[in-house]
Amino acid sequence: MLKIVGLYVCVLFLLQSPVFADGADDWNPPSAGPITTWTAPVMDKGKLSVQPYAIYNITRGEFNAQGHYDALSDGDKQSQFQQQILAKYGITDKWEFDGQMVYQENYITDEGVKSHESGFGDSYLFTRYQFLDDKGWVPTTTGILQLKVPTGKYQHEDPDKDGADLMGASTGGGSWDPGVGINFSKKLKPFMVHVDLIESFPQEVHIDGDETKFAEYLHYDAAVEYFLPKGFSLMMELNGLAQGDKRVNGGMVPDSDTKSLTFASGIGWSNDKIQTLIAYQRVVWGANTAANDSIVATFVYTF
Repeated sequence: MLKIVGLYVCVLFLLQSPVFADGADDWNPPSAGPITTWTAPVMDKGKLSVQPYAIYNITRGEFNAQGHYDALSDGDKQSQFQQQILAKYGITDKWEFDGQMVYQENYITDEGVKSHESGFGDSYLFTRYQFLDDKGWVPTTTGILQLKVPTGKYQHEDPDKDGADLMGASTGGGSWDPGVGINFSKKLKPFMVHVDLIESFPQEVHIDGDETKFAEYLHYDAAVEYFLPKGFSLMMELNGLAQGDKRVNGGMVPDSDTKSLTFASGIGWSNDKIQTLIAYQRVVWGANTAANDSIVATFVYTF
């Protein structure tokens, strides 16, 4: 499937004869951007954008520690509905401050027993500075500093809820995770390509009385947007995560590493005031991670 997608993108590049579009070019099509991958250009000074997301996840199984896929047992079900909001504010024309919050509902049916819990997940704070503008071979280049704030429940699991009451991210379980990264965007008319790399550093945390130190983890993302007439666009995206084994009470826990690779495709429609996107995501590979299929809808409104 991924080979077919790659071939499709290459054909589009050849047919459309992409050309550089730098700061002297007026080609700046509005869009909601990809789902996860950052777009490197920052907000203009004094501008505020608000981007809500509605995400419905269905878990079809999981990838075990060896990367083998195991489907859910017959009759078992897992799903989640997330409501996220991302806000960006331009402090200067090169520097912005961002924040993200999520509220989620977890649904689990295990051997006929149903659980439904809701609550806030982890929150994020970001600051981004744009170092370079898109010109010639040079892409727009932006540095990222981020902090994961553990606002989601991560311990004292209710044994009768099958994990439905846990809301925090599995990569850091209650830890304050600072992170640093870099983001690139390049205009190749009629395409726009985005890449980011973000490394996060979880701090030691107590989980149900155990001293737990999660390993550093790397998010790596890449996306391409293809712009069509009348405000429409197509989007394809790959998102990766890699994290090593964790330590509990000073000892390494074997086979506790986490890996995942997610593919997404979507269609958007945008004008100068509002940008929209609806997309489908699928976790295609991983280790110690859920195999999810997701529908994502989002829009951006700028004040």
